[in-house]
Amino acid sequence: MNLKFRSRWWSFGFRSTVMLYFIMLIVIPIIGIYTQSFSLGWTPFYESISDPLAWKAVLLTVKLAIIAAIINILIGTMIGWTLNRYKFAGRRLLNSLVDLPFALPTAVGGLMILLLLGPNSVVGSLAEKLGFEIVFHEPAIVVAMVFVTFPFVIRAVQPLLEELDKSEEEAAYTMGATKAKTFIRIIFPSLLPGVLSGGMLAFSRALAEFGAVVLVAGNIPGKTLIASVYIYGEIESDNSQGAAAVSILLLTFSFLILWIVSRVQARRSAK
Repeated sequence: MNLKFRSRWWSFGFRSTVMLYFIMLIVIPIIGIYTQSFSLGWTPFYESISDPLAWKAVLLTVKLAIIAAIINILIGTMIGWTLNRYKFAGRRLLNSLVDLPFALPTAVGGLMILLLLGPNSVVGSLAEKLGFEIVFHEPAIVVAMVFVTFPFVIRAVQPLLEELDKSEEEAAYTMGATKAKTFIRIIFPSLLPGVLSGGMLAFSRALAEFGAVVLVAGNIPGKTLIASVYIYGEIESDNSQGAAAVSILLLTFSFLILWIVSRVQARRSAK
């Protein structure tokens, strides 16, 4: 009985510690943001989110995050397929480098993009000769968002490719189906849950990106100022209520996306 009591006590203590950690680290800060955003009432909250600069910053962020997510879906699916289906020199190294954006500080990523695509770089100089600029314009923001969200789709697709029954592919080939038709009819439907969940996570992460973007965006109000940089500017201007109001728009977007991802994963597990 004594051992049983101790086991239950340790189990209860462990669960309580985990829940306390979760509440203090996630729940309380989220409640604090919502409380701060409505601290002065509904009218100041509405004025904060309807401010033209704030609205343009949010719309620009959503637009560029969607573009970055689509790019990641296309490239990430191809890279995941290549890493899973083909053996070549450097495959393990490439597979390990996929997670580099998770390990690398985002500010360092922004500096890398600035050095690679800036006006003094080979690529930047060539772009200027062709009549357009990359850094301090929307393309640089998209590149930064793609960089920080690069692993999501790849890591979501790879487990599905490993679980895929190759006998269905072989049967399709035996019946005369082309590789393209087999991929569209047999393979892609199995990959779709991973592609969608990875793409939505990439979109959600791109919404909140700050470190990589702030170095390459130019931060021009109404043109290249994204929501996270706008929020930072409001904090610097001592307008914490306005910053919190815009923050909960992004937070609500993220909650909605995470809910959709959980639903997609639940359906996948139920099959």
